[in-house]
Amino acid sequence: MHQIDAVDLFCGAGGLTAGLLKTGISVRAGYDIDRNCEYAYRENNGAEFIAESVEITKIEDVAAWYRPNRIRLLAGCAPCQPFSTYNQGRDTSTDRKWPLLYSFEKLIKGVRPELVTMENVPDVTKHKVYHDFVKSLEEADYHIWAGTIHCVDYGLPQQRKRHVLLASKLGPIAMIPKTHSEPVTVAEAIGHLPKLAAGECDPSDKLHRAAKLSPINLKRIRLSKPGGTWKDWPEALRADCHQKLSGKTYPSVYGRMRGDAPGPTMTTLCYGFGNGRFGHYDQDQNRAISLREAATLQAFPADYRFMPPEKITFKAVGRMIGNAVPVRLGEIIGLSIQLHLEELEERKTLT
Repeated sequence: MHQIDAVDLFCGAGGLTAGLLKTGISVRAGYDIDRNCEYAYRENNGAEFIAESVEITKIEDVAAWYRPNRIRLLAGCAPCQPFSTYNQGRDTSTDRKWPLLYSFEKLIKGVRPELVTMENVPDVTKHKVYHDFVKSLEEADYHIWAGTIHCVDYGLPQQRKRHVLLASKLGPIAMIPKTHSEPVTVAEAIGHLPKLAAGECDPSDKLHRAAKLSPINLKRIRLSKPGGTWKDWPEALRADCHQKLSGKTYPSVYGRMRGDAPGPTMTTLCYGFGNGRFGHYDQDQNRAISLREAATLQAFPADYRFMPPEKITFKAVGRMIGNAVPVRLGEIIGLSIQLHLEELEERKTLT
């Protein structure tokens, strides 16, 4: 493994950091404005957490984390809300998160790391800020690879697509080829976990807890088929929103996952049956997926701790899980960087 030091901007609960660590990259520190993420980031990754907005982070402070004679990686996965398809048609130009890519660009220009990576929703490429960011890297003599990644191609058990950029001052760089010809299914990922009813918590794992369901939602989920829709229910159980023309275009809401396929993209509300296709695939388990199951579908290790057991709440942990870079994607980025450096060494040897 090459000696690489990394700093993770917008680190959240540590999904990217955890993935990079698996590939031998030493992540020295993570920056994030959300203090709720500090416990998870520190406890699981052994790196420092700086509760600070990247907008005010000083170049010299970031540069100080890198040790002498190490290859430097600066990673930044800015919040995706301004670029998300959920915001299409809305004016997001005043969103505080909008200029964060420019803040990341400022730090790259000041620190001048050998390696850079960023990750965001695919629609980030539709915005001027992204193209300004790429142009800045090109002007600073970085070699750039960028593209949309289908996470199922790399063994993540969810239908998540992300735009990934890799940049190197050392030479051409690229994402490694896909690692899986067959997708990992939901049942393969979470089928081993103990069964739960709605509102229950596994006494041996406080994160394996399922949200309560109202009496009408219990009736709904009992009639829900894996991969089916609310149209499978009798008229009396359909929600008011389903009667509207706009509601008819969202068949996945109140849906069960399929056990024999990858799951949907995990969101910050993935623990709620009515928030998407987050119903458990097993028809003997009439509930939404648990927080642990959601974390597992994001490739977090089975012992990853998000909050002290006595402080766990669905809202806080769900937000951390849904906002995280999947650990597997972080690992793939790390493997791509390691392969890039190996190829550079091989070329030097040949010459």
